[in-house]
Amino acid sequence: MKAKQLSILLVEDSRADARLILEVFKEEEVNATINVVRDGEEAMDFLLKRSPYTDASTPNLILLDLNLPKKDGREVLAEIKQNADLDGIPIIILTTSQSEDDVAKCYKLQASCFVTKPIDLEEFVKVIRSLDEFWFSAVKFPPEPKVC
Repeated sequence: MKAKQLSILLVEDSRADARLILEVFKEEEVNATINVVRDGEEAMDFLLKRSPYTDASTPNLILLDLNLPKKDGREVLAEIKQNADLDGIPIIILTTSQSEDDVAKCYKLQASCFVTKPIDLEEFVKVIRSLDEFWFSAVKFPPEPKVC
């Protein structure tokens, strides 16, 4: 039986990182629709279905960078977890930050996991593949999120 297609929201301001993540997912044949937004305000517009995202689907999973323009990932994480229609969506923090404070704050805000992006290209690809192996092969996701 084929697994249900997931909907993933990738919140990443680095075009190179986003492109690499998408390429690895394509190579790994991840069964997902992946939407990409470039900043925290755009992420919240997407999730709350504000223009131009009025027809956006609510994602099953969010990959969230922390150091974003306009509204940083910490603020986005806090807003999502305070919204009863969105708070059940698993959120993977995927960032260059190695700050112990960031790790502690994100877990306190109920991030599902915190992953530091390696600078080395091969290591970066390994990390993205490990996300695929765990999150898209082993994890059972909650029922479809409510529509806002």
